[in-house]
Amino acid sequence: MFSQSEENYLKAIYHLSAISDKGISTNSIAEKLETKASSVTDMIKKLSEKKVVVYKKYHGVHLTEEGSKIAANVIRKHRLWEVFLVDKLNFSWDEVHDVAEQLEHIKSPKLINQIDALLGFPTHDPHGDPIPDKDGNLKTIDKSLLSTLSKNEKGICVGVDDSSSEFLQFLDRKGITLGKQIKVLEREDFDDSFSILIDDKKLSISKKIANNLYIKKT
Repeated sequence: MFSQSEENYLKAIYHLSAISDKGISTNSIAEKLETKASSVTDMIKKLSEKKVVVYKKYHGVHLTEEGSKIAANVIRKHRLWEVFLVDKLNFSWDEVHDVAEQLEHIKSPKLINQIDALLGFPTHDPHGDPIPDKDGNLKTIDKSLLSTLSKNEKGICVGVDDSSSEFLQFLDRKGITLGKQIKVLEREDFDDSFSILIDDKKLSISKKIANNLYIKKT
């Protein structure tokens, strides 16, 4: 059995590993979890003793196969709970993250598998992130950040990189939701802001917004 804190560390390393094929530094983990580097060092030692991570000086931290499986299971529970909260309890997509952070540490595999079946075995959470299956396998889709698109390119909004309530509420106000088609009308050289078309409505968005929207090109 792993504590809530240990699971959070494994999950953080898993997420960081998804964007880097190199070992994860203790400073990166500390920044991700908003904690001290000394605390990370202590936890990595504990996790190494449990054989769920491997740490080599100057090479960073890697998850073992077991560590990756545990992290994927926590992420699976988190994302299934988000779907459950939206589909069954009428939460909005900007309300579910913090609640799912608490629920993801429930240990009962039967409960999670039953929720998965109840929901019809969803493949993605309300923010567009893929849900690992019970074996830890993760299906990914071909997607790009909106900020990488050029003028006249278009695609379907399939996810967000920032799942904070503030950002999601901003998207709601602008009418930007998953499944909507977005076309780039202009890209300003001065500040890399974008003029986009969504639902036949023109919007101006900043580079920061474009850097947090995932698009599947069409």
